[in-house]
Amino acid sequence: MKKTSTRLADGRELLYYDSRDDTVRDAPDLRPLDPVATTAQIRHDPLLGDAVAVASHRQARIYHPPADECPLCPSRDGRRSEIPAADYDVAVFENRFPSLVGDAGRCEVVCFTSDHDASFADLTEDRAALVLEAWTDRTAELAELPQVKQVFCFENRGAEIGVTLGHPHGQIYGYPFVTPRTELMLRSARAHLAKTGRNLFDDVLAHERSEGTRVVLEGGHWVAFVPYAAHWPYEVHLYPKQRVRDLRALGDEARTEFPQIYLELLRRFDRIFGPDEPPTPYISAWHQAPFGELGDLGEAGLGGFALHLELFTIRRTAGKLKFLAGSESGMNVFINDVPPETAATRLREVASK
Repeated sequence: MKKTSTRLADGRELLYYDSRDDTVRDAPDLRPLDPVATTAQIRHDPLLGDAVAVASHRQARIYHPPADECPLCPSRDGRRSEIPAADYDVAVFENRFPSLVGDAGRCEVVCFTSDHDASFADLTEDRAALVLEAWTDRTAELAELPQVKQVFCFENRGAEIGVTLGHPHGQIYGYPFVTPRTELMLRSARAHLAKTGRNLFDDVLAHERSEGTRVVLEGGHWVAFVPYAAHWPYEVHLYPKQRVRDLRALGDEARTEFPQIYLELLRRFDRIFGPDEPPTPYISAWHQAPFGELGDLGEAGLGGFALHLELFTIRRTAGKLKFLAGSESGMNVFINDVPPETAATRLREVASK
């Protein structure tokens, strides 16, 4: 992998990740851009104890542009975009409309391919491996920023999810705090460790593998299963068999196997509802341990956090979505219309031949 760092016309950082070491990235950004002006701020809720990012400037972000005006496509035929090069493998740049900025963190956009009409599931295993390297590199670099306490790599896919740009891409958030979801997992892991002397993540994975009814896919180094208390109609958690805290610690064998496992999962998701249905909207989210002071507390303090990927769709059946209505949005109590065992069975049924 070759990494090239450059700057866009407004000063934001742009990074190219290339498979070939002899690739040259020297195309300048010729757009007449003004410096990025943001109003992002973090406000803390005194009742719930969580944080809300208030970012009114995002109201002006690009919204469903036609394909020939996509800002994530390469710059070609006289049309200039966020990527000055005429082609690219994987590109990462600072978001022009960030939710987190400066002392409040950092937001980046990850373009998986220059092909506007592709999806992550269409990538080759080599390209998916390059994306994994980009995620890992960004995690390592953002971990060095003093204001960043946790890195979140994710992909939103589909207009139903709220995606405003159709080009295959994801995002990376560097949060200035430990996210509420992670704090809940850490709390449960600490309680389990105090009660049993064992690691919660290890026990969950061992139980799922032993029971087997919800296991969707298993390789030499990864296991994918529908969790016992899945929140979403079709939800899969993907764990490396060797527990690590974040992408930086992932071993070479797990890295090598990841593309084939992950691509198979994504392709199965697109088959869940039948051959004549549109692509399945989904969210794919990497859960990584926080770092900094909290991350230095070790097994007892951090609860032995385990890196894992969560993949889920809001589509509950053909033509119908799962909406977060009163119970979910008001009380954070999820109601799942699809039994996890049924979801796991379906995801095994649609395996590649």
